[in-house]
Amino acid sequence: QRSLAEDTVEGLSRLFSALSDPTRLRILHALSVTHELCVCDLAVIANLSVSAVSHQLRLLRDRNLVRARRDGRMVYYSLADEHVRDLMAVGTDHTREG
Repeated sequence: QRSLAEDTVEGLSRLFSALSDPTRLRILHALSVTHELCVCDLAVIANLSVSAVSHQLRLLRDRNLVRARRDGRMVYYSLADEHVRDLMAVGTDHTREG
């Protein structure tokens, strides 16, 4: 098939727009090298407030890039699946080639 279906184009656009933000990339990278992290740990890594990181995580959850797991009052985040880890690895390799 030579052309992409409109819903596929829309999904790709949403995916790549989510990946276009440096803070979200830092979050995804941290989660790609660690099984899961809480919001407070991600805030330290991103050098942002917990509130700012929570906002970014909400967008990443909406795009199915991360998932959340609640343990009491703590919420832990991890990558949604291996595709996200692969996207980060391929993107990193491609960037380092240039």
